[in-house]
Amino acid sequence: MNRSVTILSLALIVFCGTGLAQSETMSRGEYLARAGNCVACHTVEDGAPFAGGLKMHVPMLGSIYTTNITPDPETGIGNYSLEDFDNAMRLGVAKDGHNLYPAMPYPSYAKITEEDMQALYDYFMKEVKPVKQANKANEIESPQDARWPLSIWNALMLDEDRYSADASQTEAWNRGAYLVQGLGHCGACHTPRGIMMQEKAMDESRPEFLSGAALDHWYASSLNGDPNSGLGRWSEEDIVAFLKTGKNRFGTAFGTMVEVVNNSTSFMTDADLQAMAVYLKSLPAVKEKDATEYQYNSDATEKLRSFDFSDTGARVYYQNCVYCHSNDGSGQTSYIPPLAGNPVLMDPDPSSLINITLNGSLRIVSHGQPEPYDMPAYRLMLDDQELADVVTFIRGAWGNSGAPVSPEAVATIRAATDVEADDVVVLRMK
Repeated sequence: MNRSVTILSLALIVFCGTGLAQSETMSRGEYLARAGNCVACHTVEDGAPFAGGLKMHVPMLGSIYTTNITPDPETGIGNYSLEDFDNAMRLGVAKDGHNLYPAMPYPSYAKITEEDMQALYDYFMKEVKPVKQANKANEIESPQDARWPLSIWNALMLDEDRYSADASQTEAWNRGAYLVQGLGHCGACHTPRGIMMQEKAMDESRPEFLSGAALDHWYASSLNGDPNSGLGRWSEEDIVAFLKTGKNRFGTAFGTMVEVVNNSTSFMTDADLQAMAVYLKSLPAVKEKDATEYQYNSDATEKLRSFDFSDTGARVYYQNCVYCHSNDGSGQTSYIPPLAGNPVLMDPDPSSLINITLNGSLRIVSHGQPEPYDMPAYRLMLDDQELADVVTFIRGAWGNSGAPVSPEAVATIRAATDVEADDVVVLRMK
């Protein structure tokens, strides 16, 4: 992954400004753009906000570059009418009629109301600074670069209806559903995809919705009621805290979720975060509906304290991890996440754990200041077997129920996320 396209950095920290307080003073349109996290894809390191240029890998096609969505009339969207803007946002069709790739989450944005779309349009046309910057050509070979198949994809997969409130649910539930399904486009990462790369579900009417999904060497966790790898043990307050600060008693944001917190959810009102929590807590368990809920087990703790390293990976853990995460896997309250009972450690797919152990994590930005602690990268310190062993250890210690990890799985992710590689691996959906 080329250094120039590393997922966000100081440019976005600057855009983040002073954090939570800004949600009280920003315009409605800016607030909605924050909720949609538009900046994450349409801004690059050291680039102007919304000027585009982020290179993104699209499975089976190649690489695309995000576009300039500033109001520059020549290279941006300055000549877009409200109808043009709505068509691009909700239907995936640009002003000149060409279809957008669904790496732009327009299937989720299709739910945006007319009033919110007007506010977004006003923000981008009147408040965003125009930047004259030509869009980069996508790197997709012929015939895969043909756009007409996207019209067929839209006809088969796109629901063009705006969000319609469920009269049987509360106002908070409906507000949360609108934000999660629409502007927040949570399903773009957390819902598994079908053979045509479509999200298998767009709302709670199907069990696949937000049930967890693998993409680009990460695993976006289940957001339903699964008790171990999902949100089953989280309270509404836990969800609000995580979205607002990037951490709670169960864990800490990592990977692209750090961008979501830094650029989006930390700016949202408490009422909206609470509404999202209400909605998410209404989703039932799916894969783990009959599972036994996590219970702490002290066996690994006692072995570590007595210098018994007989368990696979225990010695590697003690040498590299125990100082921050402790013998009992409890971490350091509010600074370093616990490993004991952490839902990510019990995900069915260990990709996220392997990735973060190899490559470390971005820092959460709070009130314009990066957090003092982050996860370091162990790519150069641990070989494939050692890293597989330590991830296996933490997935099975303290009562965690994650399956073992192989060195081959580590080798695959190590190669795919090599900073010296030409291939760009960033989440195709944000």
